[in-house]
Amino acid sequence: MYQFFIESSGVQKEHIVIMGSDVNHIKNVLRMRTGEKIAAVNEAENRKYLCEIRELKEDCIFCRILSMEEKNTELPAKIFLFQGLPKGDRMELILQKAVELGCFEIVPVACKRCVVKLEGKKRESKVERWQAIAEAAAKQSGRGIIPHVHEVMTFSEAVSYTNDMDVRLIPYERAAGMAETKKHLETVRKGQRIAVFIGPEGGFEAAEIEEAGKAGIIPVTLGRRILRTETAAITVLGWLMYLLEVEAAGAERTYQIFENCPEDRR
Repeated sequence: MYQFFIESSGVQKEHIVIMGSDVNHIKNVLRMRTGEKIAAVNEAENRKYLCEIRELKEDCIFCRILSMEEKNTELPAKIFLFQGLPKGDRMELILQKAVELGCFEIVPVACKRCVVKLEGKKRESKVERWQAIAEAAAKQSGRGIIPHVHEVMTFSEAVSYTNDMDVRLIPYERAAGMAETKKHLETVRKGQRIAVFIGPEGGFEAAEIEEAGKAGIIPVTLGRRILRTETAAITVLGWLMYLLEVEAAGAERTYQIFENCPEDRR
């Protein structure tokens, strides 16, 4: 089922009104017709509506609400991906997969070894395209929010942006072994703000790792093999998604056991 995002103003008692670019997409790209069903998500209220298309107008689409549920597809922590600008269209793949894996925000970072140089209007158009890719990925993966893609930051700006975050990791080929990495990953908890830095092709320069270390960002290893930048991002986000989902499931299970336990045994 196709999913779209709506503003609170689009919810009108028993109906949903879809406006903007999604109107053309529904009518002329997907070629949907009255009677077909879609899902509409309101980020602000964390709600998902199952709807039936009732009327397709030139500038809007009216849908009847069939049911409503609280949207619960987000990770219990906020992950911020600081991605060194890669060559070619790799950033688009990274964005897509980061959104699918539950990333909260993506920050493109101009590291010293980045080959790509974005300036002026070219930078603005790239960020606009990246945001559109994030939105499409959020719709496809059933997210409850559209992750924000920031303007490109320098490495120093990115480091400063993480000052108030709870866990800050930077994969580096010279970091300590997997046992040390495991120890740091086990500090991840729900409700935290987690920063992950991924270098471009060629990785980080020693000066950048030193700057990150002075700011309290922890170097970790991704194993014995050298991973491409897109693989590294997907690997770390996959680890974090697993750890957070397992913790959330464990907490829910513990709560259920506690609730079902006789009062004299609590």
